Amino acid sequence: MLFNSWIFVAFIALVLPVYYRLPHRWQNRFLLVASYVFYGAWDYRFTSLLAISTIVDYFVAKALRTAEAPRRRKGLLLISVATNLGILGFFKYFGFFVSSAAGLLDSFGLHAEMSLLEIVLPVGISFYTFQTMAYTIDVYRRRQEPVDDFVAFALYVAYFPQLVAGPIERAHRLLPQIQGERRVGREEWNSGAQLILWGYVKKVAVADSLAKYVDLAFDAPERLGPVTLLLALYCFALQIYCDFSGYSDIARGISRLMGIELMENFRQPYLSRNITEFWRRWHISLSTWLRDYLYIPLGGNRRGRAAQYRNLMLTMLLGGLWHGANWTFMAWGGLHGVYLAVHKLMTGDRKIAAERPPSGLREWAAFLVSAVVTFHLVCLTWIMFRAQDIESAGLYLLRIVTHWGPPADANYVAQFHGMIDALVFYGLLTLLIDFACWFNQRELPLTSAHRWWWRGLAYGAGLVILAFVRESSSEAFIYFQF
Repeated sequence: MLFNSWIFVAFIALVLPVYYRLPHRWQNRFLLVASYVFYGAWDYRFTSLLAISTIVDYFVAKALRTAEAPRRRKGLLLISVATNLGILGFFKYFGFFVSSAAGLLDSFGLHAEMSLLEIVLPVGISFYTFQTMAYTIDVYRRRQEPVDDFVAFALYVAYFPQLVAGPIERAHRLLPQIQGERRVGREEWNSGAQLILWGYVKKVAVADSLAKYVDLAFDAPERLGPVTLLLALYCFALQIYCDFSGYSDIARGISRLMGIELMENFRQPYLSRNITEFWRRWHISLSTWLRDYLYIPLGGNRRGRAAQYRNLMLTMLLGGLWHGANWTFMAWGGLHGVYLAVHKLMTGDRKIAAERPPSGLREWAAFLVSAVVTFHLVCLTWIMFRAQDIESAGLYLLRIVTHWGPPADANYVAQFHGMIDALVFYGLLTLLIDFACWFNQRELPLTSAHRWWWRGLAYGAGLVILAFVRESSSEAFIYFQF
């Protein structure tokens, strides 16, 4: 069930009135059923995987409460990790590893007949797998008390606003809200509705409008010139940001209407001064998950510079693999790992400046230069992320940098009519929303402190954009495939 579909609007219109009229205990039960209906609307068979992860981690955590022997505790943790990663690995990576093994054997002249199963990837499996696994790891580390209420824990795993594309919530944040009483007042309604509105503007108007240009460019880069390819790359940078952050905004807004606060997953990442700051602002729930459950356990920065660079690379490579079973994602993660290592080499032990708006002409000039450079470094990695394979990514980059090969196909280029107008309009719209949040260091561009008529004009403009500028067909959220 897509957020940007009329069936979801009907779903919410049914869920919210019933939810508000129920006592707390029945609210959780109702939300659990609603969450399974939401997930099952895509394919009811895969709700069984959700249930398996929930049951295994619930009972493993309960057993960890009384287990004292280190060997027994490690064994229990292994059950949880093996179950979750086993399910994730089979559905997401089985075909990738088999085809990669066959390719490796072929490179040595050994032909291998390896038939591949047609395996459907369950939507959102990477998100809820990481979320429930983090709970068990925290219980194992004695940083989280096991939950006795099975309904509350099952809702923590399956909570529909953030089930299929995050944010990846931690148990210490989300579980107390699920277990406690919840109240929704005027402030929650105002801010929640604003999050939903701007989320839909980003997704339905911006991301979906730019998608056609991105698809054309990456489907046939050999038919285009360097300027068109570069502009299409900017379109993808804007598309993936508005698509994913738009989903997160809608999820947080809907959740706020139910009295449950989800973590902020994006904080204007394209206004970052350096790559380290970018990863503090982009997909925050994943970057902090990788830091806490992978980078720090690997040793972090505690064993010298060489070990730290190795840990950064391993973390980002596995972060790339988390996104999908393709060497392009590994290359994307590896390139970000190189960026982070180089930035660390440049800054050394010097503390990175606080993430605040600049003041004064000199600071603004330095900010603009560093933000533009960081943005283009990120755009370079987006080529790897969006391309179908390494060869296509290489061709795309080669055509931008050198324009080797035949000239651009004039008939094909004609299909990009209107791309510059769309890029400028939607780029400025997104910048306007982001800059208002970034400069004032808040999550929303408007607050109750603004005059009612100013808020009314802004909301009206957002609704007009949704009504008249949106594409005739809506695209699925990009991160649903992960």
